[in-house]
Amino acid sequence: MAESAGTNWAGNHEYRAKGVLHPASAEDARRAVLRALDAGGRLRALGTRHCFNDIADTSGELVAMTALPPRFELDEAARTVTVSGGARYGDFAEQLDARGWALPNLASLPHISVAGAIATGTHGSGDRNASMAAVVAGIEFVDGTGALRVLRRGDEDFDGAVVGLGALGLVTAVTLDVVPTFQVAQTVYVDLDWSTVLDNLNAITSAAYSVSIFTRWVGGVQQIWLKRVVGDDSLQAPETFLGAAQATEKRHPLPGVAADSCTDQFGVPGPWYERLAHFRLAFTPSSGQEIQSEYLVPRERAADAVRALLPLSERMAPVLQVAELRTVASDGLWLSSAYQRDVLGIHFTWKRDQAGVEAVLPAVEGALFPLGARPHWGKVFLDPDHAVPSMYPRFDDFRALVAKYDPHGVFRNAYLDRLLA
Repeated sequence: MAESAGTNWAGNHEYRAKGVLHPASAEDARRAVLRALDAGGRLRALGTRHCFNDIADTSGELVAMTALPPRFELDEAARTVTVSGGARYGDFAEQLDARGWALPNLASLPHISVAGAIATGTHGSGDRNASMAAVVAGIEFVDGTGALRVLRRGDEDFDGAVVGLGALGLVTAVTLDVVPTFQVAQTVYVDLDWSTVLDNLNAITSAAYSVSIFTRWVGGVQQIWLKRVVGDDSLQAPETFLGAAQATEKRHPLPGVAADSCTDQFGVPGPWYERLAHFRLAFTPSSGQEIQSEYLVPRERAADAVRALLPLSERMAPVLQVAELRTVASDGLWLSSAYQRDVLGIHFTWKRDQAGVEAVLPAVEGALFPLGARPHWGKVFLDPDHAVPSMYPRFDDFRALVAKYDPHGVFRNAYLDRLLA
């Protein structure tokens, strides 16, 4: 039974879909595709609604992959775990930890679905940590012909299918690499000037397992979050960091917002799943009243990118809540923003002012695109010159993959029509 489609999580995009289907199994998802084929209709997978653009929208029906039953299949010999595509990371992290295993990294929110995160190239932070998609060892999906497909790392189409933008089908299950469980301690430092940050950018991003730099661009860097692995003596948190003092009260990335929703700080050790994310599963993630954009620049151009944005600080200020800088290691996935290169992600949390954000983005993209920046697929970007496809060496191969797995265009929507044109 279909229901009203509603809006995305932030409320800045209203889905035009005719309704939402709730499959109870992979077979249900397969039947939904076959019905769409018979009727000449369209479908799109819907996860936790955390994308800020129209990537998940459709003129047909949305398929809520979060309705699939929980799945948890740990293979200790292979060092993998298989979960439902609609599972949120926070839903199985504790269970994984209780068995002595962990994921290598998490995004800032444990509230997002696995399939949605990998389809858009979502990431955490760390010089040596790749994106969430890079730890995918296998993917199961219903393609545009109604066939249930399974691709594993090493298969011919695998590297093109993982960051798949929802274009190949409905992801019913994902197999992820796991590592032995570990503990993390998080320490926040406050107030560094831009000259110190730019002179020491590599030292900052390599100072812990995971590092986040928060800034409003005006007045330097307000916070640096260091997440170090407990037991690594080389990464003990110093009293001061490049002259910045430890925070004396728990901090939220957004100024003036209570930090109750944030993961524990002050260097208190805790399990990986309670520290690597910025926000706790039990709370509403982030602020909600926001729009997000992100651009990932080649690591060697990181300081150039910061310098290019600093002159725009006053122009961004009226619509900016906070920006976050994080590093991501390279991978070999065709549409990953870190494809074949280490990157610095420059993330913007804007006020929920769609017109105001779209007014400032041309200047932001004008500063960053010449440096090789790739936008995050699930966040707001403009690309009026249709330059983004040319930033991916395997983009034509991805077009061919879409034609192979969705020959009738069941999963096509306005977003893909713009991108694949």
